[in-house]
Amino acid sequence: MSSRRLEILRAIVDEYVTTQEPVGSKSIADRHGLGISPATIRNEMAVLEEEGLITHPHTSAGRIPTDLGYRVFVDKLATVKPLSSAERRAIETFLEGALDLDDVVMRTVRLLADVTKQVAVVQYPSIVKSRVRHIELVSLTPSRLMLILITDAGRVEQRILEFSHDIPENFLANLRTQINQTTVGQRLPDVAAKLSVLLAGITTGDRRDVGVIITTLAEMSMEKPEEKVVLAGTANLARFREDFTAQIHPILEALEEQVVLLRLLGDVGETVQVRIGHEQSEENLRQTSLVTVGYGSESNPLGALGIIGPTRMDYAGSIAAVSAVARYVGRYMNEGV
Repeated sequence: MSSRRLEILRAIVDEYVTTQEPVGSKSIADRHGLGISPATIRNEMAVLEEEGLITHPHTSAGRIPTDLGYRVFVDKLATVKPLSSAERRAIETFLEGALDLDDVVMRTVRLLADVTKQVAVVQYPSIVKSRVRHIELVSLTPSRLMLILITDAGRVEQRILEFSHDIPENFLANLRTQINQTTVGQRLPDVAAKLSVLLAGITTGDRRDVGVIITTLAEMSMEKPEEKVVLAGTANLARFREDFTAQIHPILEALEEQVVLLRLLGDVGETVQVRIGHEQSEENLRQTSLVTVGYGSESNPLGALGIIGPTRMDYAGSIAAVSAVARYVGRYMNEGV
């Protein structure tokens, strides 16, 4: 495709996203400074239409992008749009004072919905992908012990054990050191095997107590809480009601299903993915576009986040916002929630 035709496609997308009005050749010539006549633009638009990148609604002389046109725009033309100073400030400060993982996730989804004016979705960090940050053994009473497992995503699991006898502090301190040396940095699915090796090396009379503690920690690491996704900004869809040719209710119903949202976020990685219109696997969402990316460390995304909105979306701005929020959340979690 010629660079001139691509620039015309860019002009059509930009103008239609802004105005929601079909775009004509005169409007492109007047507003976009391409240095070519309306007649030449009309000829190029005819080729774009033949290629399935634009179409004309009803009898309008103007054109609007198709799903394929948006795809070409995103793949070849959309450059990351600089965030405004207000957006940057909001992203840099939204996690200040966050109390725990739930607070981090809820702040993230609300910010993303607010910045993009779309529906925001954030997946809780996957327990399967998480690693041990620290394990603590806390003596509540001489015979009662609290076990605390903290992951690199800030998830905290706790259990209380009751013993029929007192547990010496020096025994706890020594065991705490051994357990952390064995498990810190390990993926949770691997923790049970590592702890079994540690238990096999215990030959003292404390083996029974160590066994109870290690067995409980292994169970805590192997538990797989239900994967969870939170949503914010569904009211934003109402702002774009006229973008949806069919009823908006099936879209809202799909967004209420956790299993649907998990599928949407299930295969994301460290680079932004954009699914446009009919590229969506969920039939009820095929009038929408989805912009997603993983968060966490680059080599090990802990979860995913993204936005859902009409195909008439500011893709460059959405990609910039989703990327920036994911980077910030990942950095925050890596530094410790």
